[in-house]
Amino acid sequence: MRFFYIFLINFKLHFKKLLNARFFSFFLANALVLLKGRNLRFNCKKMLMYFIKCDIIIQVIYNVILCFGGRALRILGIDPGYATVGYGVVDYDKNRFKTVGFGAITTAAGIPFPKRLKDIYNDMITVIEKYKPDEMSVEKLYFNTNTTTAIDVAQARGVIVLAAELSGVPVFEYTPLQVKQAITGYGRAEKHQVMEMIKSFLNLEKVPKPDDTADALALAVCHGHYSGTDYSRLWSENK
Repeated sequence: MRFFYIFLINFKLHFKKLLNARFFSFFLANALVLLKGRNLRFNCKKMLMYFIKCDIIIQVIYNVILCFGGRALRILGIDPGYATVGYGVVDYDKNRFKTVGFGAITTAAGIPFPKRLKDIYNDMITVIEKYKPDEMSVEKLYFNTNTTTAIDVAQARGVIVLAAELSGVPVFEYTPLQVKQAITGYGRAEKHQVMEMIKSFLNLEKVPKPDDTADALALAVCHGHYSGTDYSRLWSENK
């Protein structure tokens, strides 16, 4: 159902563009014809009515699909790292969140770093294939005093984003301040406050462990708040 829903949104988008282009071309052609003393207004009117009827049919089918399924936006939140990559998957629909799954990708410290990056990439592909997210939310990195660690995390984040891109999953970035603001309403909230809010939002019995997993769920919820709504948002953004 999700595939047909996205297909219909894209088809309607391109049809709207076609309709606008046709309308402009018919308007221009009609104006030129009238300047030459010939009146083809009837033919233009018939053609325009044809496009309007087609658009109405598409709108009806679009609304039927909206009513009967495929509406939840599936978000994959990622807390990047090279030792532990937290991930959390939620479905977001009408300001409601449903936990689909969460966990962590881990790599051993004793193996070569390129091998760790390869393992992260392969495991991320597995996660994407398993949960089939519509969008990915990942933490935006910033450099602190430990630049070596930041560079290593950036490399791990790179293969994560690559896995999403090759899988056709759009990636959205959020800073820690944006996440805290979206979850608690206060950008300087303490970490434990964010975790408690996540537990409440997702109706969890306890805060997920490790912390990377809870952070990933927070990123997913953050994206849900910032994105606004479900697949209807995709249509509104591309009108």
